[in-house]
Amino acid sequence: MTAFLETARLRLRPFTPDDAENLRALDSDPDVMRFINGGLPTSPDVVRERVLPRLLHVHPCLGTRGYWAAEVLGSGEFLGWFEFRPLVEDSPAVVELGYRLRRSAWGRGYATEGARALIDKGFAELGVERVTANTMAVNSGSRRVMEKSGLVFLRAFTGEWPDPIAGSEHGEVEYELTRAGWSGGR
Repeated sequence: MTAFLETARLRLRPFTPDDAENLRALDSDPDVMRFINGGLPTSPDVVRERVLPRLLHVHPCLGTRGYWAAEVLGSGEFLGWFEFRPLVEDSPAVVELGYRLRRSAWGRGYATEGARALIDKGFAELGVERVTANTMAVNSGSRRVMEKSGLVFLRAFTGEWPDPIAGSEHGEVEYELTRAGWSGGR
């Protein structure tokens, strides 16, 4: 399968329906899901009927998808996924950056490496003007990745959680990077 993007250690490629089991395993790890839903596993039916269709969606304004499977370059080991999708379906101007990686990939620089590569591609090739990313205020690991990727803190905010989870009482944070603030591939 053709890669969307390769870095020194990562290959980001389009998802296929064959990725359902990798996604189910990823979303079954309580530590991976801690800041998403409090650590609950995602059922195979939800992966097949809701998660996978979202990951397979093509955004015409970008001419590509907004989510990519992340693999170790060379071995093809599945690490998780990256999100780089437009917030408005018909405009590439503002995209949301996200990532979800297996616990075994944490602390190895993969999230920062993939995020930087997507940001560079977005500004250099896809017409992106602003990259935004959100996480729970207490998710220090994700916040560190955002900062290492060049995003800067924009604001803290609170919202209504339909099912509050531990830490949600501290609210969320938003980070951003604009084309003007981008360092052009570092």
